[in-house]
Amino acid sequence: MPAPSSPTDPVTIVEVSPRDGLQNESVLVGTADKLALINHLVAMGATRIEVASFVNPRRVPQMADAEGVVAGLPAAPGVRFIGLVLNERGVDRAIATRDNARPLDEAGCVLVATDTFGIVNQGQTIADGIAANTAMLRKAKGAGLFAQVTISAAFGCPYEGPVPATRVVELATRMAEAGAQEIALADTIGVGVPGQVGELTARVIEAIAPVPIRLHLHDTRGLAPANAWAGYLAGCRTFDSALGGLGGCPFAPGAAGNVGTEELLYLFGRSGIATGYDLDTTLAANRWFATIMGRALPSRAGKAGDFVARPIPTGVNS
Repeated sequence: MPAPSSPTDPVTIVEVSPRDGLQNESVLVGTADKLALINHLVAMGATRIEVASFVNPRRVPQMADAEGVVAGLPAAPGVRFIGLVLNERGVDRAIATRDNARPLDEAGCVLVATDTFGIVNQGQTIADGIAANTAMLRKAKGAGLFAQVTISAAFGCPYEGPVPATRVVELATRMAEAGAQEIALADTIGVGVPGQVGELTARVIEAIAPVPIRLHLHDTRGLAPANAWAGYLAGCRTFDSALGGLGGCPFAPGAAGNVGTEELLYLFGRSGIATGYDLDTTLAANRWFATIMGRALPSRAGKAGDFVARPIPTGVNS
């Protein structure tokens, strides 16, 4: 049993807007704008940023410039950059960035928790995914990359419905045994509720300790901030989010965006929990990126801003 965590332990927020935030966007965002976004994220206080995915550009055109983005990454001391990989070819492409002036630090692998979604998303059954991820972890770690695994559709599948918690615990255990240095539980389509998220988070922490856990939450039904809080109370201290609440999965019908970074900063900040981010800088980045996207971003806290008392209007009795 892991040691209990303090209710005010700080959290790490992994920014995924350059990858998961953009992968489902129909309007292509140029490499220069992606790099400008990454620089804004660094200024906000992000210390881990998922910058690209090494996938087939015909399936995910938004990620066709992955090598170009990585080649232009800023020096950013203290910041770790992550590349998503779905197969050994993707791992090879991530490893090739080790020749860059500023290489990637982490390879993020993905194991889908159901056969049907795994076949649609990656052409793999669960058994195929276990074998593939085991080989990918070995290769990535051998090349000096921090190798982590996200268990996708951990809280529900768009095709098979509810996913048994025992299966997710087993998959997390298998990946920890295979050498994963961190395991994320992803609510890929945003169907989880706080009780479910808290319970599964606690069970996985107990099963894989001391391997750390991360939560990747989508806000399809408006519950992602509540789910993040439930995960925090259960012991999770690392969370994915996207600036402005952008995101979605091209292969998951009905999936909405990631939990907004602004939502997490407001949630944890107002709860006295340090994130290392600056909310005002984040809100400014939201406004800037809205001009790039040509629309307001979905995040509710990004629109409302921080909670600040306002002056009483002139002529109103106090």
